[in-house]
Amino acid sequence: MALKPVVLCLSRSGEKTAHSVAGALGASVHGREGRVDVADAYFPDALEHTRTLFASGTPIIGVCAAGILIRAVAPLLADKTVEPPVVAVSDDGSVVVPLLGGHRGANRLASEIATALDAVTAVTTAGDVAMGVALDEPPLGYRLANPSDAKAVMAALLGGAGAKLSGEQIFDLASDQAGTVELLVSEALAEGSEKQLVYHPQRYALGLGCARNADPEELWSLVTESLADAGIAEGAIASVNSIDLKGDEPAIIEAARRLGVPLRLFTAAQLEAEAGRLKTPSNVVFAEVGCHGVSEGAALAAAGAGSELTIAKRKTANVTCAVARSEDPIVDLPGRARGRLSIIGIGPGQHSWRTPEASHLVAEAEELVGYGLYIDLLGPLAYGKERSDFPLGGEEDRCRYALEQAGKGKNVALICSGDAGIYAMGALVFELLDRGPEAMGVTDAARRVEVISTPGVSALQGAAARAGAPLGHDFCAISLSDLLTPREDIVKRLKAAAEGDFVIAFYNPVSMRRRTLLAEARDILLQHRPADTPVMLASSLGRPEEYVRYRRLDELEVDEVDMLTVVLVGSSHTKLAALGEGPRMYTPRGYARKIDGDLAKGA
Repeated sequence: MALKPVVLCLSRSGEKTAHSVAGALGASVHGREGRVDVADAYFPDALEHTRTLFASGTPIIGVCAAGILIRAVAPLLADKTVEPPVVAVSDDGSVVVPLLGGHRGANRLASEIATALDAVTAVTTAGDVAMGVALDEPPLGYRLANPSDAKAVMAALLGGAGAKLSGEQIFDLASDQAGTVELLVSEALAEGSEKQLVYHPQRYALGLGCARNADPEELWSLVTESLADAGIAEGAIASVNSIDLKGDEPAIIEAARRLGVPLRLFTAAQLEAEAGRLKTPSNVVFAEVGCHGVSEGAALAAAGAGSELTIAKRKTANVTCAVARSEDPIVDLPGRARGRLSIIGIGPGQHSWRTPEASHLVAEAEELVGYGLYIDLLGPLAYGKERSDFPLGGEEDRCRYALEQAGKGKNVALICSGDAGIYAMGALVFELLDRGPEAMGVTDAARRVEVISTPGVSALQGAAARAGAPLGHDFCAISLSDLLTPREDIVKRLKAAAEGDFVIAFYNPVSMRRRTLLAEARDILLQHRPADTPVMLASSLGRPEEYVRYRRLDELEVDEVDMLTVVLVGSSHTKLAALGEGPRMYTPRGYARKIDGDLAKGA
């Protein structure tokens, strides 16, 4: 989904302008804490918040000095083809400067802002300055077939070559029939070159059907052959479409991926509404899924009223396809998306420990689901999104709800602290998907959603980084919560880890009612490693109230630990050394022994 811009306001002098810009764009205003009176969300650090938004792919409009935005995003600049627009607006609203993303919407965004503010736009992109257009950013509903050639064509035009316009004229340029470069707009396949840019109007909707788990190559071959026979370029396809029952079919998903277009899904009732326009209705299909045609019906439903079938249903043993054409490029896509559940680990809470991928998935999500505290830790990134807060202890309800919401076609983010796959919701999501209906699983619609897991900084990683390198050799993690794991199993694992001399990270060490297992774990470990084995207690990692301290194993006290504390217990080889700024806990990997052995061999 295209992300809405965010307007950043850093001072009271820019508030009026910021709200004017936000009102014109339907965007939200994020204001600097203590320096802005009215905003939709607030942030404490301008540079860090700008980087977070940029990393998430969110277009940024900063009502501030351009230099602030440049300094903020400079460390993240890598690929101009994927970086979001960044636009600076002066506090008084008189000047608008697109800084980044000129060919990804920044110039158009700046122009829209300037019109709303009656301001001057300082565009520096060569093509926009010389001709008023960006050839690699065609109007919505048109697709450039050979974007890699845009630079060469633009250079030729700037060098004085004329442009021959063939087909529709989608740019405000005068056509030079003697021009040495061509801008061709066509629904038919054309290769393009450094002398010719090819634009395809996306007037076609591709409808697909298939047997369960059909071979993706069988479907792709049918699609490419059908389009070639009809003289339709792949770039002229606006969307891949099917019945919602096929939303998880690998063959259909792969076809949409290869075409680079959205997959849209329709109910049987929506497809049956197209029955009167089908060329090959089937009673067999109706008996199977409740409509008289999947591929033809989906193509027509996607192309809209007034569309016609260009390619009637074609089929092989296991797959079908059809294509419908609309008079106008298909911009507003009917149907619904497949639905996505992103399982996101946000780390311990410090935003700088959150990965760019996690921030991007949060920014894309329509709804945030999770324990309320974890969603709160997202700060301004969560603003404007629907959120469903669940209490501690409601884990299964939380995951089930998130899956069912995604099953409705929504983009849902399940927010977890640390890493979502380590003592968090990731395993429960897949367990629910794996259960059958008879075992309290989820609905068929929820089972068809796309599920994405993204890693986060786990509590044990955060603690280890603060300590030094206690996980430098073999280690394990053990949860001391007997809520879901039988106590005897926990004790068995404690004894095995103690005998194996692993460094151990204890999760869920205590709770209000559970106070004895940590003491029991300490006593078991003392049977196998020295009394002075270093132990790290790390509470509220990555948050302002972070508290780190070290103890000897024989001095570990339960009352010093709470549920927000990670307990790292060293192995018999772990050291606690006074180095530089303070104590450093590390576990040698064995290099000293290797060096001694090498020296002995040399001797």
